Amino acid sequence: MLLHGFFSSECDQSNLAQILVLASKMQGTKVVDESHDQDTTDLHKCVAYIRDFAPNLDKSNLCILVAGALGGRFDHEAGNINVLYRFSTTRIILLSDDCLIYLLPRTHCHEIHIQSSVEGPHCGLIPIGMTSVSTTTTGLQWDLTNTEMRFGDLVSTSNLVQGEKITVQSSSDLLWTISIKKV
Repeated sequence: MLLHGFFSSECDQSNLAQILVLASKMQGTKVVDESHDQDTTDLHKCVAYIRDFAPNLDKSNLCILVAGALGGRFDHEAGNINVLYRFSTTRIILLSDDCLIYLLPRTHCHEIHIQSSVEGPHCGLIPIGMTSVSTTTTGLQWDLTNTEMRFGDLVSTSNLVQGEKITVQSSSDLLWTISIKKV
């Protein structure tokens, strides 16, 4: 009965917070209200909460999958991409119905293993924020060899994966994007 109001048109903003608090107490869920912070996005707040949730947890294998992060308003998508850069030491994957995106930090040589039954063949590597003076890849239809990429010049979009493994080495952080096949 209590949650009925939450899901019906009768629910308004004035009682929404009360309903959420009561529902969370019934379920044992902690409610965190960060609405006062307007300098970060909801995704930023969520990722920060996840990272800080268990301070003693080994976060080296932490991977956060964010469903519905793409395909809406472009300013929200740009904000979500910004979160990838702000939490560059955490693996975060932005997922939509037709593609996924994640950050490839310049500090590593990356091996990307393709699940060809669900991923590809379309892919791209996009430098954001700074020029990639040198990017080298293997496993793509149009591999890059010490190639400079920047907005206003070359960016590697509409490329194709050629196998099960892609390697990427770059002088700057890059966004990796790959299409997702419809099942």
